[in-house]
Amino acid sequence: MPVVSRSVAAVTAYDRRMELSGKHVVVTGAARGIGAALAQRFHAEGARVVVSDVNVEGVAAVAAGLEATRPGSALAVAADVGTEQGNHDLIDAAETAFGPIDLFFANAGVGVGRSVDDTSERDWQLAFDINVHAHRWAAKYLVPGWVARGEGYFCSTASAAGLLSQIGSAPYSLTKHAAVALAEWLSITYGDAGLRVSCLCPQGVNTAMLSAGDTAGAGISSAVVRSAGRVLEPAEVAEVAVQAIRDETFLILPHAEVLTFAQRKTADYDRWLAGMRKLQARSQGGA
Repeated sequence: MPVVSRSVAAVTAYDRRMELSGKHVVVTGAARGIGAALAQRFHAEGARVVVSDVNVEGVAAVAAGLEATRPGSALAVAADVGTEQGNHDLIDAAETAFGPIDLFFANAGVGVGRSVDDTSERDWQLAFDINVHAHRWAAKYLVPGWVARGEGYFCSTASAAGLLSQIGSAPYSLTKHAAVALAEWLSITYGDAGLRVSCLCPQGVNTAMLSAGDTAGAGISSAVVRSAGRVLEPAEVAEVAVQAIRDETFLILPHAEVLTFAQRKTADYDRWLAGMRKLQARSQGGA
């Protein structure tokens, strides 16, 4: 087999791959589901991991499981990232324990509300606080230090709904679009200063949020989600995320079909909207 030499650009790109061993990683929304799977996968790569959630018992159990395999490598921090103070305190606790944060994964999210006329103002605020402002508040306290160091990695969990749209839930669709936009802005604004950014946009994942969609008035049912593509396990999503972070890929798409759907959307918006209306009719039991 002939030896193929790599170009200088290729060598540079390869050498800049993000390696997780020895890194300090923070994951929010880590008591279960995708967050717990991400924390476990990062830890398996050799990272020191801070896991955070409002679910005190759940996040403590996740951290204990990590500590059992490698003592001194994990910490549970109970924090409400739906507040600015919660993000500040989480970052402070993490840095006190393990030093500067190398990778922050803003994974916490909520799916609340339905239409614009029957969603309470409290639920609108909750959706924006956790799905969008939590990312902004974390970046507020992390980006200056990362820019000063010339390196840092910000990851956020949005959704396929952030690239496409969510049938049923207006708050979810709006906030997930905003989460994608914030990640794009961070990459554009600070990419040349050493900040790397990725945005996780899965479709159906076997989590509590998926099954909650079967509750009356909660939004799109799990059956409709399943009809759009295979429902993945959280561990499968975490595996894809780790590879994308290694490659410093902006969009993390565990469901390859999401890219196809997004391309169809931008190619013909009117046709895509008509197709989404048909999907909505099916989800509501129409023809």
